[in-house]
Amino acid sequence: MKKTCILFALILFTLVFTSCKNSSDDYIDPRGTDYAGSESCIQCHQTQYDLALKSSHFKATAPATLENVLGDFDKGNHTFIYDKDTKLVMEKRGDSLFQILYKNGKEVQAHKFEIVFGTKHAQTSVYWRENNTYELPVSYYNSINNWATSPGFPADKPYFDRMVVKDCYSCHASNASSRDVNQNSAEKNMMSMDVEDIIKKETIVYGIDCERCHGPAKKHVEFHLKNPNVKIANSITSFKNLSKQQRLDACALCHAGNDGMKLKSRFDFKPGDNLSEFYRATRSITDTAQFDVHGNQFRLMAQSKCFINSEKMDCITCHNPHENASKNMASYSKICMSCHQDLKHNEQTQKIMPEKLMASNCVECHMPKKASGAIKFQLSSSKQLSEYILRTHKIGIYPMDKK
Repeated sequence: MKKTCILFALILFTLVFTSCKNSSDDYIDPRGTDYAGSESCIQCHQTQYDLALKSSHFKATAPATLENVLGDFDKGNHTFIYDKDTKLVMEKRGDSLFQILYKNGKEVQAHKFEIVFGTKHAQTSVYWRENNTYELPVSYYNSINNWATSPGFPADKPYFDRMVVKDCYSCHASNASSRDVNQNSAEKNMMSMDVEDIIKKETIVYGIDCERCHGPAKKHVEFHLKNPNVKIANSITSFKNLSKQQRLDACALCHAGNDGMKLKSRFDFKPGDNLSEFYRATRSITDTAQFDVHGNQFRLMAQSKCFINSEKMDCITCHNPHENASKNMASYSKICMSCHQDLKHNEQTQKIMPEKLMASNCVECHMPKKASGAIKFQLSSSKQLSEYILRTHKIGIYPMDKK
C-alpha cells in the first residue's frame, strides 16, 4: 500500500511538472514565436525590469483595471457638465469603471473604461466597439488633478465616435494587430482591406516592453538559461552596440512626431533598423520649423547646437530608458557641465540668478517648459482652453521673460 502511494505521488508530480513545462514551451507571444514576453527577463534582469515596470514607457497603455485608472470616481469632482441638462459622470460599477452620459437626469449612454493611454502627465481612455477602440470624451490631467475634455474634444456636447486606430497603438503599445499570430500567409493574403482596420484584443501587448526596444528575445532567453556562465549577451540587441544613428532612430520612431509619411508599420521596426524605411518626415529636422513640444523630442533636440556640434550626444546621454525622466534638475546640469565647464554667464543673467544656483539649474533656463499647441483641453462648464505644458528639448538661450 505504501509503495502504491509513493508511486502515485511520483506520477502526479511528473504530470504537474510536465504540464508546467509544456505550458511554458507552448507560450506564443502575440508578435510571434521569436518573442519570449517581458516576464522572461525577470530572472536575469530583475533590477532593470523593476525600474521599467514603473516607467511611463511600460505604462503607455494598460488594461483599465481599478489600479491603473487615474482620477476620482466617488467624490465631488467626478462629473463633467456640458449644459444644464447634460452631464458625464465617472462611475464605478462593481469592478469596472464607466463614463455615463445623463440627459435630464436619465442615463442615455454608458461606456466602459477598457484601455488607458498614459500615466505621467495625463491619461485618456478608450472603449471597445465592433473590433475597434474609441476615445472617451473626458480625460484625467495630473497638472490640474481633475477631469477635462480629451484633447480636441468639444466642451459643449458629448462625443463618443473618435476611433483610436492601430497607428496610435504603434507608439503606445508593443503590438496591436488584426491578425492572429498563427495565421498562415495564404490566410493573411485573403484578408480584405477592411479587416486591416480592426484590432483583435488578444493581439495587444500593452506598453512599451523590453522586446520592443531590444528585439525578439526567445533565442536569447533559451541560450542564457542553458549557458548561465556566459556574460556576453547572445541573440539580443544591446544599445551600447548600436551606432549613434541607430540609437537615435530607435527613439525617434515615436519621439519625432507623427505628421510624416508612413512607409511601413512601426510595429515592424526592430532596434538597429533604419527609420527612413518606415517613416518619411515631411520637414527637415535641421530647418527652423516650429515643432510642437508634444511628441517631437528628437526633432527639437536635433535643432540644438549642443546636438549638432556633438559626435556622441543622443537621447540616452541624458535619459535612462528603463525609468522616467528624473525630477532632479541638478542631475541633468551635471551632464550639461561636463561639456560646458568653462562657461561664464553675463552680468545681466547673473542679476536674475546667482552663478552657483545656475550651475545646478541649466535645464530650467535652457530647456524651459512651453505650452503645446497640439494638446489643449477645457474644464467642465468652461469656454476657455487650458494649456498642456511640457519641457522643450530644443536646447538654447531663451529670453527670461519669454520662457
